[in-house]
Amino acid sequence: KTDFINFINDKEWKSIEPVSSWFGPSSFLMSSMSALFQLSMWIRHGHGYLTENLGIPVWGSYAIFGLATLFSGLILGLVSEAFGRDGEH
Repeated sequence: KTDFINFINDKEWKSIEPVSSWFGPSSFLMSSMSALFQLSMWIRHGHGYLTENLGIPVWGSYAIFGLATLFSGLILGLVSEAFGRDGEH
C-alpha cells in the first residue's frame, strides 16, 4: 500500500511507457485473444456436457471435436476458394 501511495505522490507513473496500441484492450489483437479464450471455454463446457450428461466416452468427445474441426476447415476452405476465384472468370 505504501509503495502504491509513493508511486502516485512521487509521480513515478510519468516515467512508465504507455501500452502500445497493439496491446490495448480494444485492439484487434486483444479482441481476437478474447474470442479464442471464449472459444476454449465453450469447448471445455461442450466436452463436459458430452462426457457427463450424455455419457459419451472421453475419446468419443475428442473424436467429435476433431471431426468438427476438420469439417469447419473444409467449409472455410471451400468458402474462401469460392470468393477467391470470383474475380477470375
